[in-house]
Amino acid sequence: MADECFGHPRLASVHDALDPDRGDLDAYLRIAEESGAREVLDIGCGTGVFALLLADRGIEVVGVDPAEASLDVARAKPGGDRVRWIHGDASALPPLRADLATMTANVAQQIVGPQAWRTTLRRIHAALRPGGHLVFETRDPARRAWAEWNREASYRVTEIPGTGAVESWVQVTEVNGPLVKFRWTYVFAADGEVLTSDSTLRFRGRQEVEADLAAQGFTVEDVRDAPDRPGREFVFVARRPPAGC
Repeated sequence: MADECFGHPRLASVHDALDPDRGDLDAYLRIAEESGAREVLDIGCGTGVFALLLADRGIEVVGVDPAEASLDVARAKPGGDRVRWIHGDASALPPLRADLATMTANVAQQIVGPQAWRTTLRRIHAALRPGGHLVFETRDPARRAWAEWNREASYRVTEIPGTGAVESWVQVTEVNGPLVKFRWTYVFAADGEVLTSDSTLRFRGRQEVEADLAAQGFTVEDVRDAPDRPGREFVFVARRPPAGC
C-alpha cells in the first residue's frame, strides 16, 4: 500500500513542490554514468523525478511504483512518454535485463516487512543482467534521524502556483525497535482541507543490510556516504555477479 502523500491525487500533485531539493539524486546520476548503464530500473519511482532525469540522458528507464496517483503525475510531465511506467511493486516486474536498479530516498526503508524485503531484493536480482548493479540508501539507525521529526522543527508554509499556500509538518507517532511511524499533516489554505499521511520506515544497520544482500545473491562492492546527508546515511552499491562467478 502506498502512503497517502503518494497515493492521494491532491497530495501527489503537490509532492514535487513540497520537496523541491533533490540534490540527493546527483549521486545516483553519477553512479549511472560510472557504470555506463543503458537500461535502468527505478523501484519506487514516485512522481518520476529521477526516471525523467535518466531519460533526458538517453537512458532507457522502467519506473515502478505502487501509487497510481504519483504515476499519473509522472506520466503527465514533459518526456513522460519516454519512460515505461509500471503500477505495482517489485513483484510486478516483467522480464528485464537492466544494467542498474535504484531505490532512491526512503524507498528501501519503506519496505518494512522482512519477507517483503527479501522478495524485493530477489526480484531485483532476477531483473538485473549478470554484472548489473543495485544502488540504494538507508539512514544509519545510530543517528536517530526521527528525533528531529516534530512539528517545531519541520513546520513550513509553501506557496504553490495554482494551488496556493500549503502548511505542512511531520510528527513521530511511535518508535518500536527498528520501526518508526510518523504522520505528515497538510493544510490547504485555499479551502481549508486538512490531509494526513501515515508512514512507517524500517531502520536497518549496515551489517544487517549487507547480510540481506548476500543472502539474495548480491556482492556488496561499496558502501558510500550520502553527499546530501554526510555521516547520516549509507549508500549501498551491490552487484549481481557476472555469469560463471
